[in-house]
Amino acid sequence: MFQIENIEDENRRLDKYLSEILDVSRNQIEHLIKDENVKIDSVTVSKRSHKIHVGNIVEIEFPDKREVKSEYDVDFNIPVIYEDDYLMVINKPANIVVHPAPSVREATVVDWLKKRGVSLSTINGDERHGIVHRLDRGTTGAMIIAKDNETHKLLSSQLEDRTMGRYYVAISDLPLKDDIVVEANLGRNRKNRLKMAVVEDGRYAKTLFKKYKLSKDEKQEILFCKLFTGRTHQIRVHLETLKRHIIGDDLYGFKSKKGKIDNILLHAHTIYFRHPATGEYLHIEAQINEAMLNYIDKKFLLELENEKIKNLHSFFNSNNNS
Repeated sequence: MFQIENIEDENRRLDKYLSEILDVSRNQIEHLIKDENVKIDSVTVSKRSHKIHVGNIVEIEFPDKREVKSEYDVDFNIPVIYEDDYLMVINKPANIVVHPAPSVREATVVDWLKKRGVSLSTINGDERHGIVHRLDRGTTGAMIIAKDNETHKLLSSQLEDRTMGRYYVAISDLPLKDDIVVEANLGRNRKNRLKMAVVEDGRYAKTLFKKYKLSKDEKQEILFCKLFTGRTHQIRVHLETLKRHIIGDDLYGFKSKKGKIDNILLHAHTIYFRHPATGEYLHIEAQINEAMLNYIDKKFLLELENEKIKNLHSFFNSNNNS
């Protein structure tokens, strides 16, 4: 049973509210309501348009965790950085989609998890078994997976109150003038549904960008980025507000075929959180992929860069930016 208390929203549609809180589609919420799995103040709700009010208590019953099998031919492997009975942290490779969708016609991270026979949480519906948060297709790095609903709920609450966080490494097409914090609400781009944009009525988003190293020709820069929130395309859109783009980002960046690379040079390097079962405070690092390391080696005067870009958690904390 997943319970939401201390609701501060007034007169909002139930399906829209739950979709935002749980980060699932409104269609999935509709199925939960249709199957009589949603209650408000202990009364079963029958309409997705039901309005919630301040002080309501919402209860959601999810299917029990279960062993599931892949529906796709999974021809890739994903490194597991950390694993126990409650969760795992993986190092997602580039160009793999996290979860199935109507437009996806290939194996996903979820399919790989199913093939591996992992017992997964079901809070996010049939298409997102175990997925607490996602990474874009081209983005690499640390992702946390929940193995049961209670673990998923506790990890999601850490995302909400920001006790869980992530540090990224990015390579920008232009250097920043200074370290900077960007706070700009994000929502769907009204002209291109594939993109996000800064919109007044969007969801609050905050990113810290820190300068790390200029390229040999001083035209590009390695940036360290801290997410205070986790919105879709957040780093990419916030950089765009600064008139900078990540190398390899064909959606937001420059669409030149010259020097084109296969994936965006954005890597989720570190994830930190409190373990839901043990209470231990963890920060887990994901090794930078070979393609990004090769690019760094070619463009920057650094050796063994994957050994040098370490302990970003201490780096940010020591700079009073945690």
